[in-house]
Amino acid sequence: MKENQEELDQEVTDTHPDPEIDMEAVEDSGVSEIEAEEFEIENLKAELEEMEDKYLRARAEIANMANRGKNEREQLQKYRSQDLAKKLLPSIDNLERALSTEVSDDQGASLKKGVEMVLESLRHALREEGIEKIPAKGEAFDPNLHQAVQTVPASEDVPADTIVEVLQEGYKLHDRVLRPTMVIVAQ
Repeated sequence: MKENQEELDQEVTDTHPDPEIDMEAVEDSGVSEIEAEEFEIENLKAELEEMEDKYLRARAEIANMANRGKNEREQLQKYRSQDLAKKLLPSIDNLERALSTEVSDDQGASLKKGVEMVLESLRHALREEGIEKIPAKGEAFDPNLHQAVQTVPASEDVPADTIVEVLQEGYKLHDRVLRPTMVIVAQ
């Protein structure tokens, strides 16, 4: 530690020689002592301004780094559940398919009720994390949110670029699309 301090002191001495004015050199050059001191003051002022500028730039860079770090942490926090949601979406699709089957006996109805409860629990958990379905049926087609897999002719009841049917639900996390909605669009 002491050696490092001595090395630093030596570097400072080497890069910034002692500001005292060599009087013999001043007398030999024909410049007055006052002029030499004024010249030295100007040099020191310029050096001070340069150091102040470096200090302010370093301080601004540190502030920028802190802001970037804070923004990155906020983004990570906001979208932390994205990967888990993408992995759960196929399971939700399967549960929805299971609910669409017809049952004829009490045992099947009980099983269907249990699947319904599990699905609702998953949907509730997703909503708490900011994950929601992308509205589609009857809406205007938006290529940022929807994926058209088929088109049908437009009619008087259904204007062009309107979603007629949803083939697979899409989901978004806040403003980020996790999976676009697969739709049939009227053209």
